[in-house]
Amino acid sequence: MPSVLPSTPDTEVTPQTPPEAGWRRARTAPSLQEVFATIRVPAHDASFWRKLMAFWGPGLMVAVGYMDPGNWATDIAGGSRFGYTLLSVILISNLFAMLLQHLAAKLGIVTGRDLAQACRDHFSKPVSMVLWFLCEVAIAACDLAEVIGSAIALNLLFGLPLPWGVVLTILDVMVVLFFQNKGFRVLESIVAGLIVLIFGCFLYEIIVSNPDYFGILSGLVPRPEVVTTPGMLYVAIGILGATVMPHNLYLHSSIVQTRAIEQTEQGKRMAIKFATIDSTVALFLAFFVNAAILITAAAAFHKNGHHEVADINQAYELLAPVLGAGAASIVFAVALLASGQNSTLTGTLAGQIVMEGFLNLRLKPWLRRLITRAIAVVPALIVTLLYGEKGTGELLVLSQVILSFQLSFAVVPLVMFTGSKAKMGVFANKSWVQLLAWLVSGVIILLNVYLLWETFFG
Repeated sequence: MPSVLPSTPDTEVTPQTPPEAGWRRARTAPSLQEVFATIRVPAHDASFWRKLMAFWGPGLMVAVGYMDPGNWATDIAGGSRFGYTLLSVILISNLFAMLLQHLAAKLGIVTGRDLAQACRDHFSKPVSMVLWFLCEVAIAACDLAEVIGSAIALNLLFGLPLPWGVVLTILDVMVVLFFQNKGFRVLESIVAGLIVLIFGCFLYEIIVSNPDYFGILSGLVPRPEVVTTPGMLYVAIGILGATVMPHNLYLHSSIVQTRAIEQTEQGKRMAIKFATIDSTVALFLAFFVNAAILITAAAAFHKNGHHEVADINQAYELLAPVLGAGAASIVFAVALLASGQNSTLTGTLAGQIVMEGFLNLRLKPWLRRLITRAIAVVPALIVTLLYGEKGTGELLVLSQVILSFQLSFAVVPLVMFTGSKAKMGVFANKSWVQLLAWLVSGVIILLNVYLLWETFFG
């Protein structure tokens, strides 16, 4: 039997901890309790930059999910097949993400509950269990993309066979736990360092690929052919599905609570303001990385007639010969490895938050991480042994389809909760924000339903 830390039963509501207005139960212990409110923030009269630096960090951890290995295949396919045209889709996807992450941060700051805890309180137990199961599947799918991405990077850089690379990723468990025990700021700094590495790698790729800068600017403007051309629409929806990650909404609503804010209206407004700046700036960095992958593919492959490059291995093999820069392929693989490791760090936290929030169950972190990684490693190992590179590429695509399916089950509750005056009080979404949030949710749901239909029946 797994070792379980003490938890508070659903029905335990004492006179000292009555449920707040709009909620059925009193708040239980926060998720990630070991780092809850451990980072001090300056007083209201401190300078803007001091306050920003205090709140800077969670946004970077969220941004990691928007540049993980699962995004690479769709960005590469979009650039090689259609040039710069789908840059507008990456931009729109990131704008959607900025709004949703703002709502996730606001939910955590105002209510002191992460999205998983809020779902557990609001919905019946059967519904909560279904939402928990779907979220666990999504996290396992995301973990699968990280495992495959890291294994491919190790294979490209060191010639390590894919099955060995998959097995080696199990060691991530110990690495993550080691740094998590050093404090949350240390974890945020590691993530920031890896993002800078990825950013630098793709800055180099863009420079050596010598893209058409006018084409880049025109690609940022939405065009009707994105919708009217079936092949382009399918890739566009794939980019959207791979960009907006459901587990990031659970993650963000929890890690914003690592800041020790004043539990007053003024304190919460300050926290929402700087958490939003933090996540918005970080997602602009994620936009640059995703756009850079597509731009590199467009400049290196589409311009040179290689329109069918659709996976990471093909891109790696063609970069050096096409660009004439020997380091291009190596830099590409280094960025992929950094991306996989970064996603591993945040995936660990998301898994812990979801299990604690939905089930009020606190497994020891090493056991929770080992279970999640085993769920990802076993299918990846079987596929690499039986089908090799081709199989891993298809498995990477499948992981993104699973994430697309789960997305609406995270977005709809988030919009519901943050628009509720009973739950959020004066912080409830304004009418125009709520309308925009439902519009974004509707677009995401419709496009993902279309993606799923085309994947299985198209």
